[in-house]
Amino acid sequence: MTKNLTEGSPARLILMFTLPLIAGNIFQQLYAFVDTLIVGRFLGVEALAAVGCTGSLMFLMLGFVIGFSTGITIYTGQRYGAKDYAGVRQSAATCAVLSFLEAVVLTVVGVSLCRQLLIWMQTPPEILEGAYSFISIVFGGIVMFVCLQTQTNLLRALGDSRMPTVILATALIINIILEPVAILVLGWGIPGAALATIVAQFLGNVICYIYICKKVPVLRTYRADWQMNGQVLKAHLKLGLPMGFQSSIIAIGAVILQVALNNLGPTAVAAYAAAQKVDSIALMPMMSFGLAMAAYTAQNYGAQKYDRIAEGVKKCSYMSVGFSILAAVVLITSGPFIMELFVGEGQQEVVDMGHMYLIVNGVNYWILALLFIFRYTLQGLGQSVVPTIAGVMELLMRAGAAIFLCEIWGYFGACVANPMAWAGSCIPLAIAFFWTRRTFKRKYS
Repeated sequence: MTKNLTEGSPARLILMFTLPLIAGNIFQQLYAFVDTLIVGRFLGVEALAAVGCTGSLMFLMLGFVIGFSTGITIYTGQRYGAKDYAGVRQSAATCAVLSFLEAVVLTVVGVSLCRQLLIWMQTPPEILEGAYSFISIVFGGIVMFVCLQTQTNLLRALGDSRMPTVILATALIINIILEPVAILVLGWGIPGAALATIVAQFLGNVICYIYICKKVPVLRTYRADWQMNGQVLKAHLKLGLPMGFQSSIIAIGAVILQVALNNLGPTAVAAYAAAQKVDSIALMPMMSFGLAMAAYTAQNYGAQKYDRIAEGVKKCSYMSVGFSILAAVVLITSGPFIMELFVGEGQQEVVDMGHMYLIVNGVNYWILALLFIFRYTLQGLGQSVVPTIAGVMELLMRAGAAIFLCEIWGYFGACVANPMAWAGSCIPLAIAFFWTRRTFKRKYS
């Protein structure tokens, strides 16, 4: 059900919008988790390594997809907030065209380059073919991922965060059912895991399309809506491309850091990888508050209710920072127990190193909470330059920590890479937000 975010209590609207987003983002994270878990259980350690080593490439490619689709649908939210329903339909058609073109380009690039990229990453020869068979199929079916992201983000732009969560959960359940069938019953091995994921995404697209056709009339397009307008295309690309490249830039920084970690030995790699899995779940609510601000800001910007945007940022900051403090307390006090769930007993060094990561990152979660709010609020206002600069800052800070601090401090240097990146990115975003708020006050007082 679509939701007007321009009326009512900002705090309540943002919280109710965020809660389903948290669940949806966790389900999104579980796709990769399920793939590695099922492959590891049924096909063995070597197959697990083959699938696992493709993670950075998938992050690089799929991160762009998520950022781009979020960006282009911000324009849809702005038109919806302005009650320009013809503009909403035209935006939906434009998003569909741009997503199709994006899928074609990424499919060609991904499939043609993935083997060479795996070789450049120094993938061990014994798992190279397995890794290639998995990632080439995933990239070959990336159109399914693109379409599902675009459809669910269109719903979120209209204030509906519940149904996208239901659809993602349904697709995940289908994936969990299909993967063992493809691997054990049909005997397709690693390619079967990739194919099961694509089929699950396809069925998720079908469910989403049927729901939109039956329940969301404002997104039902007509022939006139498909006549592309140069100005509208430009407006979508101005929002989508920077957000897509921001995600890819961050992924590059993660790859550089991974190279530095590899040089620290297998214990450091294992500790960092296990702690990062915990970290990725812990930060999902903070990221979800940020995504909620993108939709909330876009609608209120379209409705020219600028005071509500400032009020929303204030209330959302209280909620997200409050959660970040709670998450930090949980990770700091329960870190050793959580780490033991991943590595078992007898791996005290791994547990201690992983706990160090959780402490260093946890005490700085409040920076990340504000970063997400400032970034997505600016993007909801249609601004792209400063968020892009902030993404570059995040890359430089993380790469600097990988190149210099890991050499000086070892594993601790790798642990501080994330907080450094968050701080370097948050500063220009905060300056841009408060400058923009001051500008609005002057202009519309």
